[in-house]
Amino acid sequence: MLKGIWHAVITAAVIAGAPMAATAQSGGTIKIGVLHSLSGTMAISETTLKDTILMMVDDLNKKGGLLGKKVEAVVVDPASNWPLFAEKARDLLSKEKVAAVFGCWTSVSRKSVLPVFEELNGLLFYPVQYEGEESSKNVFYTGAAPNQQAIPAVEYLMDNEGGAAKRCVLEGTDYVYPRTPNKILEAFLKSKGVAPEDIKINYTPFGHSDWQTEVAAIKSFASAGKKTAVVSTINGDANVPFYKELANAGIKASDIPVVAFSVGEEELAGIDTKNLVGHLAAWNYFQSVKNPTNEAFIKQWHDFIKNPKRVTNDPMEAHYIGFKMWEQAVRQAGTTDVDAVRQAMYGQKVKAPSGFVAVMNTNHHLSKPVMIGEIQANGQFDIVWQTKEAIKADAWSPYLPEDKGKIADWTYPWVCGNCTAPKYTD
Repeated sequence: MLKGIWHAVITAAVIAGAPMAATAQSGGTIKIGVLHSLSGTMAISETTLKDTILMMVDDLNKKGGLLGKKVEAVVVDPASNWPLFAEKARDLLSKEKVAAVFGCWTSVSRKSVLPVFEELNGLLFYPVQYEGEESSKNVFYTGAAPNQQAIPAVEYLMDNEGGAAKRCVLEGTDYVYPRTPNKILEAFLKSKGVAPEDIKINYTPFGHSDWQTEVAAIKSFASAGKKTAVVSTINGDANVPFYKELANAGIKASDIPVVAFSVGEEELAGIDTKNLVGHLAAWNYFQSVKNPTNEAFIKQWHDFIKNPKRVTNDPMEAHYIGFKMWEQAVRQAGTTDVDAVRQAMYGQKVKAPSGFVAVMNTNHHLSKPVMIGEIQANGQFDIVWQTKEAIKADAWSPYLPEDKGKIADWTYPWVCGNCTAPKYTD
């Protein structure tokens, strides 16, 4: 009973205060920030996400806006420069007074802006699969956590349906996102009886282009007589020469399947996929999903972008979900005040293009389905496996000893983002 009273008191106080609402809604508009690389190595993936938010803003304004005001998107280009992400984020929050920011792709960019959002009490909607091991009251993670992508993908590779792989190459770009999931996956593989000598881990820099040596090493590792698979956390435009070199080396999916966590329809649009048929990707959404919500999403995208050949992908769907939930939370709170909107976000539901209902949990992560897609010659994915229901994201991995007992829960009357027991506020 006391908890319920405390919840009501805090919520009322938050809404009454509304310090950001006056600035974010000033001048007859509500500003939101769009923080995506439009140049540099990550532009291949992030430009489409900028366009997705512009599409959502355009649609919302055509329907009358939000709280009686038009929504204005303030677009900036951090240019795949991780320190510049923090600088641009500070400008969006301090100078532009945006109500929320939709942005980042790489975890290093998210880590760069995180102190800024926490210092200035901003809201970031982060739309890309990531490594977990983080929980901030200022971030809503609408992409997949490892238990919604990495772990199910490796489980698929290890079972008979996925080819019963016995050896695994963990191939990634050298930064925090690949290194942390690979640490989790290495522990997971060992827990399943995979010997250390049957696990190969390799990292290359952002924008890496000469893959001959690395692909030759993969081929050599796979020659030991055990079925081998590659788990790829390669990010950005380095994927194009990587897949080209796989084809040059004659590596077929039937011999050494590759499952990617950062390659979707947008990345494949720049690659000749004829030689990649059968390789895999793990996401929570594919354009090839058949349902009315996805058909409407694809049509909305094509109508907005005015190009019927432009594809949709998983991070676009994550932005779609995040934007819809933010809009619903603002309407429910009656303000764009960050603290009020944060509280209203919990329990928000959106019928997603995946065909599932996405739910925002109090750990600031979504419940989402998991899908494994097989690359087709036309650059699309044939969904070969998916979960029967949405999976709740785990912010902390059960496979890492240091995560034992950690909790991610931002529910009032107690707030706990990285602790082993509830911490009650005064």
